[in-house]
Amino acid sequence: MPTNILVFCETEGGQLRKSAFELLGKATQLAAATGGKVSAVVFGDADAASLGAWGASTVYVASGPAFGTYVAGAWVKALQAAIASSGANVVLGSASGVTREAFPRLSARIGAGLSVECTDLRAEGGAIVGRRPVYAGKALVDVKIKSAVGLYTVRPNSFTIGAAPGGSASVVALDAGITDADLDVKVVETLKPATQAVDLTEADRIVSGGRSLKSKESFDAIVRPLAKAAHATPGASRAAVDAGYAPHGDQVGQTGKVVNPSLYIALGISGAIQHLAGMRTSRVIVAINKDAEAPIFQYATYGIVGDLFEIAPALEKELTKALA
Repeated sequence: MPTNILVFCETEGGQLRKSAFELLGKATQLAAATGGKVSAVVFGDADAASLGAWGASTVYVASGPAFGTYVAGAWVKALQAAIASSGANVVLGSASGVTREAFPRLSARIGAGLSVECTDLRAEGGAIVGRRPVYAGKALVDVKIKSAVGLYTVRPNSFTIGAAPGGSASVVALDAGITDADLDVKVVETLKPATQAVDLTEADRIVSGGRSLKSKESFDAIVRPLAKAAHATPGASRAAVDAGYAPHGDQVGQTGKVVNPSLYIALGISGAIQHLAGMRTSRVIVAINKDAEAPIFQYATYGIVGDLFEIAPALEKELTKALA
């Protein structure tokens, strides 16, 4: 039986997020291996037709007041309508704030199995198998969904974005039958982030600081310039956030944001299990800490034992020259 895949492509500020192209690329590979087709669903205003060049044969678009900002009732109902219209038996979405709420609701509504925070997907025996970390990243498990429709959320940066294979898509307006009962939440205000840095969850490079930075002034003087030199997004441990060095939106870890960059630089972070749960799947981890026994060194690709106040500025200087 062919596996038809529907990709939920999220947008931000009217632009498709990077995760949409990652998921479409992977969906195209999986569909080719299982003899299925790929379609996409987009909410709000975005260049939906362009997704044809990335492998979608049909793009379903839901627009209107209910789809400018996230409203659970309307969005879950529209996702259900997109599944029915596309005939999909697999739905992929990025692991994000939206899908962490919408996909469990959708799962309960249509009786679909759900695998969250996957870091890999593969075709096996005509079925899709997801791989995801468990026990705060200490182990990996394979998940095969047996229900008629399977839902998978995937951590951003799990797949590379290759060249667009080309092609075109038919764009179909999606009528989800939204009523006032579905609009049970009203968005009063949307606050834009203070910085223009790439969101931590989609950042390819991250520089994070811990409590060892001692003050907000030191955090701003050490972490942020190094992140700028590395073309990275600043992050922080929970201890640094609790101490007031950085806002909660910068927190990486089990109670913050789960990240999956190609490079993660940890400055003065000991490596508590809660922090590791949020960044252990990073491809390359560089740890800088004066405590040679710090747990993070057990997971670091490269470890530097020394004073971060000396090493970080030197690293910033070299990266500025190398990446200018």
